[in-house]
Formats: sequence, C-alpha cells, structure tokens
Amino acid sequence: MADHAQSRTPDAPRDFIRDIIRADLASGRVPGVVTRFPPEPNGYLHIGHAKSICLNFGLAAEFGGRCHLRFDDTNPVKEEMEYIESIQEDVRWLGFDWGDHLHFASDYFEQLYAWAEHLIGRGLAYVDDLSAEEIRAHRGTLTEPGRESPYRDRPAAENLDLFRRMRAGAFADGARVLRARIDMAAGNINLRDPVLYRILHARHPRTGDAWCLYPTYDFTHGQSDALEHITHSICTLEFEDHRPLYDWFIENLPVPSRPRQYEFARLNLTYTVLSKRRLIQLVKERRVSGWDDPRMPTVRGLRRRGVPPEALRDFAARIGVTKANATVDVALLDHCIRDHLNTHAERRMAVLDPVRLVIENYPEDGEEWLDAVNNPEDPAAGSRRVPFCRVLYIERADFMEDPPKRFFRLAPGREVRLRYAYFVTCTGVVKNEAGEVVELRATYDPATRGGDAPDGRKVKGTLHWVSARHALEAEVRLYDHLFVRPDPGAEGDWLDDLNPESLAVVTARVEPSLAEAEAGRAVQFERQGYFCADPDSSSGRLVFNRTVGLRDSWARIQAREG
Repeated sequence: MADHAQSRTPDAPRDFIRDIIRADLASGRVPGVVTRFPPEPNGYLHIGHAKSICLNFGLAAEFGGRCHLRFDDTNPVKEEMEYIESIQEDVRWLGFDWGDHLHFASDYFEQLYAWAEHLIGRGLAYVDDLSAEEIRAHRGTLTEPGRESPYRDRPAAENLDLFRRMRAGAFADGARVLRARIDMAAGNINLRDPVLYRILHARHPRTGDAWCLYPTYDFTHGQSDALEHITHSICTLEFEDHRPLYDWFIENLPVPSRPRQYEFARLNLTYTVLSKRRLIQLVKERRVSGWDDPRMPTVRGLRRRGVPPEALRDFAARIGVTKANATVDVALLDHCIRDHLNTHAERRMAVLDPVRLVIENYPEDGEEWLDAVNNPEDPAAGSRRVPFCRVLYIERADFMEDPPKRFFRLAPGREVRLRYAYFVTCTGVVKNEAGEVVELRATYDPATRGGDAPDGRKVKGTLHWVSARHALEAEVRLYDHLFVRPDPGAEGDWLDDLNPESLAVVTARVEPSLAEAEAGRAVQFERQGYFCADPDSSSGRLVFNRTVGLRDSWARIQAREG
C-alpha cells in the first residue's frame, strides 16, 4: 500500500486513534491501514455498533486502506444465518462496503486448532478436567491470586492426546477444556490461565457438524486479525483488560503479522439502553413489537423509524472518539436527523387530529388544485399540486374559542392564512351534545389565492390543511423515548422506567400525494415533524411513523451554551 501519512486535510477530524495511525504511517510501522468490524452473529446491530462501523470503515477510507467485515462465529449455540444476513444488510445501508473482504472466524478453525496444538507442544497450554464452576473458584479475585489446577502440569504428550480426542468427540460438553498456561498469580485476571477451547456438540451455521470443539473469543480474535493482516484492531474499552492476553497470543504463536489493539469509549445514550441482554429482554417480554420496533436503538429500528443513514454517520462524526466513558444526549442524535431531513425531506400536509372546516362562501362542488412547494431548502425539488374544496380538515389544536393573548391561530372572528391557499375568517362553531367542537364555519377571500393579500394586509397565523373530499385516512404512530429517565435503572429496576406513553396511535387525514409514499423514506408533515411510511402500509392502508419532531432542543442547548 502507498504511504498515506499526509492524507489529512486541514479540516479532517483529530483524535487519539487517528494520531496513532498517522504516526504509524509516518514511521513506516505499517505500509497501509487495515481495520475490521467483527460482530458476533447472535443478534441485531444497534446504534453503538453503528458508531464502531463508521469508525472502522471511516478510518480505512480516510487513510486509503481497507476495512474487513469479519463474523466472530465461534458460538454455534447462539448464532444464526439470519443475523449474518441482517448485519451485512445494515452495514451496506449505513453506506459501507467491505468489497472482497468478507471473512468468518470459522474460516480459520483449522489454523486456530493447529496453533492450539503448537501451544500444547511448547508447554503453554493444557487440558483441564475442572468444571466451569471449579475454574471460576480457582481464578481468585482482584485482591487474591488464583489457585493452580491439579491438571496444570500434565505432560505435553498427554495434553495433546486428550485435545485430539476432544476434537474427535470423545467427551461430553463441559467435560474438559483447553487452557493457556500463563500465570495464576497475575494481577490481570484475564491472564490466569484463560480457557482457549470448550466442547460444544452443536451444529454450526457454516461448518455444520464438522466441529464439536470451538475456540473462545479471546483465542480467536487476535489470531484472526493476524491472519487478515489487520494493522489497527479497534475495540471498545471493556476489552482494554484483554489486551495483554491479545498480545501474549501474538507473541507466542507463529502468526503472519503483528496487529495491535486499541480501545475507545463505547456509546452511551440518554433515554436508551444498549445492553444486548436488556434489548433481548425487551423483545422476549413483548415490551416492544420486535427488533425493528422504531423505539428500539437497533439499526433496524432506526431505519424503520425513518432515520437516514447520513444522519447516523454525522452523529458518529460529531461525538468523536475518546478514551473516557461519557453519555451522549439523545437530543444530539435528533438534531443530526433534523439537520439532514430539513435539507432532503419533501414537505407534505397531514392533519393528525382533524376537525372539519366548512368554507361557507366557497362553491359546494368547487375544486381547484394549488401549487405547493416540495422543499423550500431545495429549489430543485420543485412543487406538487394539492386539491382544495369547500370542506377541509385542520388541526383541532389550531382553533380556540377563547384564545389567550399570544394564540395567533384560528378563533371566532379571526382571519388566518391557509398554507398555499387563501385567507379565511372563522364565522361559527358547531358543537355536539357534549359541548365538543365538531365543525368550524368560515368564509374565504378569493383575492388572496396563493396565500397573500393584494391589499397588503397581514395575518399572524398560517395553518396547514387537507381537502376533506380528497384526503386519505392514515394510521400515524407517534413514537417518543422508550424510557422516562435519561439514565434508565439509575434508581431501581430499569424496567420501571419504561415510558407508558412511548407510542400513541392516531387516525389522521393526509394529502393524496402520500398514497405512494416509500417505506422508510422520511417526509416532513408541515408544522408537525418528520415521518415515514411504515412497511405495514399496503394498498388501501397507510401507516406512518414519526421519525422526529420539529423542535430542536439540541440547537437551543448549544445556543444557550454559546
């Protein structure tokens, strides 16, 4: 690979990992940059994984290198092809491509086994007959050293024979393990003779029944990196204590390259849980509708909610890479979503809580089609035609019979502008027996077509609307934070902090152009927020999910702090 040490532009990001890479390229320690994203195929990716994907693939692109997608498929009990396929789909959706470098730890099973025998031959590994519980009891604590297994000093020849019989299926699950022979008194517990292989009589998604002996993550990770000539193996901080073990294997095995591991802080997000165990619990207990529930922080959930991949990449870039754990305000994520959609999302009109507005001086059978701008931020987006007639729907909240001082929307005797249409003045209110408003009456000024008065008079309120005759009925799902606390579980059971109002479903009226709305593609419902059609939509049934509202709390926070 070419030397890319000078690839940084003046506005390129700076962080400790990029500084390390630049120094490595400048010194010639590495000829080029090779990174990897190594997910376990035992679940769906979440936004924390998205941060890692953006980092690893982004670094490779920035420095002219490559990034591998490698599945750590060493636990057949929990792994499925469904997850392998979904992870590839998510990575591609985020905008990244691994090219020819799709790899699996299972590709290296034979080589890893050979290296395990190499360690046995050098007296650096042994077969242990202790149970998992006994091994834990022997490991010691942070303040007390571990105790050596009574099988630790078995002769190499005996260990090799037992290990080969383990591979041949001679023993039951859990009967024996292979352990590294390092130091039971080490201050780092990970160096106290860690397990390298365990017996699992389980069918593997890729290798079938070829193996009943599987390597652990710690034994697989570094050696897979070395086989792929990874230069910078980037992990989250929980693997920092595992780095001495990573290095020990590299130093004691005849690997073809010497990768180095670096750690960065994992993502923590307010009003969110990212623990895989907790996400699984939410799904299994039906607290959410599934892994793609738009309230879930999974990539699939975010995608179904209408979050564009560009916004996630922007979010990852803004939060940066650090060594210190911190919690990111979810308002920043919402800001990144709005920032992208404000420029790219087309505008449409939708009334979420409709009340009828009858324009009494408009012809009963009258109908006209008015020009409406698709996106004021993008002139190239053009315009569309929206129908107008005598009976419209407006938002119930846009009318008050006895309005307070700063309420500028519709009220008895008040004139407002209907977006793209006319000035109208409220002339009457119709109520049902319960005293609820069921219909409003108004007159319009034909001279104000297009929404401006030729005599120059001004109005303070502009309302969105839809034609009752042409409107489509739609189910609109209003999603909010899944938790009521920014730090779920900080003061008790985390499940007690679930937000009972995280989803509200309303029946809305929307303009007819939304009949062909593309699932997952966000549009702005004017004055409401950003929404996207849900995959549940079908011919004759429209379903929309709220992606994010229009109010930008993060921008206000930054303005105050600035």
